[in-house]
Amino acid sequence: MPHLPPAAISEARLVAAYVIFLGSYLVFALGKFPGLKIDRPGAAIIGAVGMVAFRIVKPGDALRFIDFPTIVLLFAMMLIVGTLHLVGFFEWNAGMVLRRLKPSHLLAATIFTSGVLSAFFVNDIMCLVLVPLVLSVTRKLQLNPVPYMLAVATASNIGSVASITGNPQNMLIGSFSHIGYRDFLIHLGPVALIGLFLDWLVLHSMHMGQAQHSIEVKNGIQVPAIEFSRLVKPGVVVTAVVVAFFAGVPPAMAAALGAAALLITRTMDPRKLYEEVDWGLLVFFVGLFLIVGGAQNAGIVGEFFGAAEHWNLHKLGIFTVTIAVLSNIVSNVPAVMLLKSFVPSFSNPHTAWLVLAMASTLAGNLTITGSVANIIVVESAKPEAHIGFWEYFRVGLPITVVTLIVGWAWLEWIR
Repeated sequence: MPHLPPAAISEARLVAAYVIFLGSYLVFALGKFPGLKIDRPGAAIIGAVGMVAFRIVKPGDALRFIDFPTIVLLFAMMLIVGTLHLVGFFEWNAGMVLRRLKPSHLLAATIFTSGVLSAFFVNDIMCLVLVPLVLSVTRKLQLNPVPYMLAVATASNIGSVASITGNPQNMLIGSFSHIGYRDFLIHLGPVALIGLFLDWLVLHSMHMGQAQHSIEVKNGIQVPAIEFSRLVKPGVVVTAVVVAFFAGVPPAMAAALGAAALLITRTMDPRKLYEEVDWGLLVFFVGLFLIVGGAQNAGIVGEFFGAAEHWNLHKLGIFTVTIAVLSNIVSNVPAVMLLKSFVPSFSNPHTAWLVLAMASTLAGNLTITGSVANIIVVESAKPEAHIGFWEYFRVGLPITVVTLIVGWAWLEWIR
């Protein structure tokens, strides 16, 4: 990527760079600009335009700052997961698991279903799919839905740690680090698995201390109807994509080929599939690339890391805490985008990239606003299950702390 030396940028442009960078990250931290209806994608667009307009990023260099493999992978996975969602694969899969278990096993089933699916597919979409299904099950069993909604949210974050395709920040890290899919899974899969057990332990001890009474459902839990003929092609394509991931094919290429194959259809309306794409997130990524690129050109990122040298960030424990704190202040994707420039300075960048992926994802369980998945669950569960800030935080805090400790200890041990 092209970088201009700070001396090449005039004083006015330097001031503009600081205003744009800090203003953008303020919106990322607050969720919107005070007094205005500017959300995170909007702030990313405005910030990117500002960086180019003030020539902090030269127009001819703008495209070079955008990491297209990340954008392609994110877009392609949205299309693939969107197709599976439209044919009812996730609902059927989760329903088959949940219907076969006793009510006393429902919490564990919810956690591991959410976690395993989120390990290979984008966790935000898993939450959209699982919330109505789990609510339906708890309604029929006359159980308090709150613990199970907390299980969906926390487990989806934990499970998504395992692979490059689990969440957007992992896709970004996978592209910049060039860590292979198998390598990523081998190192972080155990963290996700242990984390899911810890998630169950915390939720069970805090919410299942008093036995929940449920009723016997004579006809069992109804599995959503699915036309298996519609599932054949998506199933074959997804299997081929996953095999390609493990075979070492670049994830962006494998996912793009799979998405292209799924768009060749005679039965599915493409417009319905396009509605499954989170266009705002794609715009958010593009804008972030230009904002952080402009900050690098202006020397802001260098000054930030220069000031942080006395914090001993190269120690994995301190780096883990820093990532977790920053992820909860500005959100995990902006935090990763900022810290990606610092990782190559580690003596072992491979481990540092994995720590960045682990900590930025697990930190999302701390508060409701810590990750998009949490917000999706809380909003989708209304009005059947009201989850307030403190109700979430009292389980989010111990889950975040214990999983971060496990993740840090594991990566420290195997490096």
